[in-house]
Amino acid sequence: MFVWINIRGVELTLRFCLIVTACAAAVLVVFYVSAIMTGSFAVDNLFNIPASSSEYSRTFLPFGWHGVFAALPFAIWFYLAIEQLPLAAEETHDVVHDMPNALIWSIVTLLGLSLFTLVLNTGVGGGAAQMGKTDAPLADGFVAVMGSGITGKVLVLIALTGLVASFHSIIYAYGRVIFSLSRAGYFPRGLSVVNRWQSPQRALIIGAVMGLVCAALIHRFQENGVGAALLNMAVFGAVISYALVMVSYVALRVRRPDLPRPYRSPLGIPGAVLGCALSMLACFAVQQYRPGVLGTAIFLVVGMVYYFVFGRMRLVAQAL
Repeated sequence: MFVWINIRGVELTLRFCLIVTACAAAVLVVFYVSAIMTGSFAVDNLFNIPASSSEYSRTFLPFGWHGVFAALPFAIWFYLAIEQLPLAAEETHDVVHDMPNALIWSIVTLLGLSLFTLVLNTGVGGGAAQMGKTDAPLADGFVAVMGSGITGKVLVLIALTGLVASFHSIIYAYGRVIFSLSRAGYFPRGLSVVNRWQSPQRALIIGAVMGLVCAALIHRFQENGVGAALLNMAVFGAVISYALVMVSYVALRVRRPDLPRPYRSPLGIPGAVLGCALSMLACFAVQQYRPGVLGTAIFLVVGMVYYFVFGRMRLVAQAL
């Protein structure tokens, strides 16, 4: 259904995302206010995880810095795919003015919602100790504040529609990425054909098929850890891409200082170098996440081999 909505055109796609996101955000605000006004939130609940050893503190990093990196995939999931917003540049009326504003407001909004959700949801019910063990922390938080009646269940359902918006925007993003790479000659040119709604139908369908195949393979060969494997590959695929974006940013600043830049990063090259270093550290800091990193790296190596053997011979002049 989500692929079909994207195939029907960008207007329907973005309108659907906006409506779903607005509903989810509104319910989250109701949850925040209710958690505070009903007295369900308690600061002590944020620090009720016992320290794993005498070296660590109960109130600050009970598992040490290793715990920070172990929680990284779940933290990144708060912000996953926010960087895909610039892919809508071709559909933007005034990209020089509108795109930077959209990026800033989206990041500020997401940062606020994620921090309120992390703090207030962790401070209700059984606190951090319970939320660290549950498979549905947001749902448990709603039950602790709203109760287990029909009202709480309906609000949980609406709040979780935010996942639908995230999933939907990722479909939009991969379609635009495949379309752009095909148009530039990196991928077969047939993938850049658009339909009567000006959507890259073939790119959307082939991306969906590849995603289903990957999910089926993971389910077949790793039945006991399907969810974790999918989470890790999605997160570390994004982390590796972040590192590559930082490298590309530095390369463009150094090699092409003459390019027009209506919006400049406030952190510049030092910020890009720091971001790249943190991304690489996140990839290898926790051993149990390395299979996901390795799987993502294999895809990248295959892509590089394809480029050097076939793709670079078919690039259009504007892509060089």
